[in-house]
Amino acid sequence: MLAQMEWREQRAFWRLLIKWLVLGGAVGVLSGTASAIFLAALKTVTDFRVENSVIVWLLPLAGLALGWVYTQYAGRASGGNSLVIEETHLNRAPIPRRMAPFVLIGTVWTHLFGGSAGREGTAIQMGASLADGLRRVLRLEGEDRRLMVLAGIAGGFGSVFGTPVAGFVFALEVPMLGRVRYEGLIPCLVASVVGDMVTRGMGIGHSHYPLLAETALDPLLLVKVLLAGVVCGLTALLFVEMTETIKALHRRYVPYAPLRPLIGGVVVVVLMLLVGTRDYLGLSLPLIQNTMNGTGVDTFAFLLKVTFTAVTLGSGFLGGEVTPLFVMGSTLGYTVGRVLGVDPAFMAALGFVAVFAGASNTPLACTMMGVELFGGGAVLYLAVACFVAYVASGHRGIYGTQRIGAPKTPDLVSLPEDTLHDVAQRRGNSNGHP
Repeated sequence: MLAQMEWREQRAFWRLLIKWLVLGGAVGVLSGTASAIFLAALKTVTDFRVENSVIVWLLPLAGLALGWVYTQYAGRASGGNSLVIEETHLNRAPIPRRMAPFVLIGTVWTHLFGGSAGREGTAIQMGASLADGLRRVLRLEGEDRRLMVLAGIAGGFGSVFGTPVAGFVFALEVPMLGRVRYEGLIPCLVASVVGDMVTRGMGIGHSHYPLLAETALDPLLLVKVLLAGVVCGLTALLFVEMTETIKALHRRYVPYAPLRPLIGGVVVVVLMLLVGTRDYLGLSLPLIQNTMNGTGVDTFAFLLKVTFTAVTLGSGFLGGEVTPLFVMGSTLGYTVGRVLGVDPAFMAALGFVAVFAGASNTPLACTMMGVELFGGGAVLYLAVACFVAYVASGHRGIYGTQRIGAPKTPDLVSLPEDTLHDVAQRRGNSNGHP
């Protein structure tokens, strides 16, 4: 009898493995292809903007056009990452097919004119939208549908950053704060690895960073990294609060939605004139390189990137938050390293992933990303920075529909289906806000 049960389990396992090797691989091909097209387009428009800098002056009008198109035609696709994460829980309504082309074109449009935005949101939405479209073709329902969406998240994230391990862990970790969705292990791993292979196979390269040297356990350095983690978490919280405040102000005082990115575009252009540089437009990848190659950055570069990005995304421009968070983190880490007497490039690498960990509530995925990008020589310090930033950022994040599986602090009383947005709303009401 025991042998028969073991045989049935093995047979079920192999059926499951083959099924998700095929489905996860298909999702990976779709996600990787979409990411390759997106990254190629992003490079083209970024190069064009740098060579034709006058185009930045059209950012407000570009925002107006983008806002009008999205208001008229996007429908539920305007829900973005929050909609995708919500569907990993509710598993109820199809993710709109139009989400993939809309977010791709909208993000490229944002970058063409100099908006400060990222890439991950676009990749996640494209991956999830394409995966759910494939699911409808194959007529998969129930748990299969949920796993297809998770695989789309993994395929999009892993392929757009060239970090397949972080991609599949991110998809398992991001739906619920404090919990990992192990049921998606096989489809997410397959989709992320295949997606990365497809993107690289199409000739798309990724940024490379210096590997961190083997760093022995040093109690004093550990304390300094812990302090840096706290600062990274607070910076992540600042970015989230600033972005949400700008969104709330627009909703309250600018009822006509297309005007919001127009106003945001004007503010971004004014900020550019005030700081006297265009370094904070677009992805700002050169700032990351400058933190690690000895060139250096201004002390408050991280705060400027926070402001540029919060205004851009809070006003309704399209794009992700993660690459700007990388910039905020690396520039913050560089400054903190100088203050604490630690190699600024070392701290920049830790800040790169730690601010993202605090903003996304995915410390495990961010630690894995740090290892993939910077090597395993300082994995302990990467983990400390990411997990401390995760705790320090509180129950806030860039993905408002994340559910709370395990609160960060025991004083938070939450219901089983509470999201970060629900908690923030209750706190706002208790403080006397409408």
